[in-house]
Amino acid sequence: MDMRIASVNVGSVERLSRGQDVMKTGIRKHPMPGAVAVSQLAVGTDTIVDLEHHGGPDQAVYAYSEDDYAWWSRQLGRRLEPGCFGDNLTISGLPSDLFIGDRLLIGATVLEATAPRIPCATLAACMQDREFGLKFRRAERPGIYFRVLNEGEIRRGDFVTLVENPARQVTVLELFRFAYDPTPAAEDLERFLSAPVAARLRSNIEKKLAALKP
Repeated sequence: MDMRIASVNVGSVERLSRGQDVMKTGIRKHPMPGAVAVSQLAVGTDTIVDLEHHGGPDQAVYAYSEDDYAWWSRQLGRRLEPGCFGDNLTISGLPSDLFIGDRLLIGATVLEATAPRIPCATLAACMQDREFGLKFRRAERPGIYFRVLNEGEIRRGDFVTLVENPARQVTVLELFRFAYDPTPAAEDLERFLSAPVAARLRSNIEKKLAALKP
């Protein structure tokens, strides 16, 4: 699998209109020149405003496939620039789906897949489309959150090596679909918990599982 970094993207606080409301957000990222330091909590100087739902050590890096960007550009009839989905890394050749626990090696940097991105109203506002959350759900191209196992620097053009999780318990797309499933099966929830999923998602799965037990 031939993968390369197409863009490294960093955001700062911006004001974004949502109907009559104006919100502060760091969702829009912009391509950075040269090498960008990747720490266990952030990519470069990237800013996260909604710390309750985004960021943290289990969701430090959000990656989106350049191939999925091309798909969206065809669907929407306009070119989408790297970072407009809020992705820190735009990667050519990145599959839309990976197993949780799969790792990406980028120079000295090691990333581990932890969760899918679930669309929110902020993304819809950023795309200037009130229905975009539903479109994003139906497309099943969620992008992938990663934790940083080894810090390093990443720049455009870097090769990306995939190291698969040998356990192969659960995929990113399974967890994406779980987010919309009103009646998940207990055996699926237990399987999800066997994978190294992100802390926020793990808490949600545990609550769903507890509710199923007598």
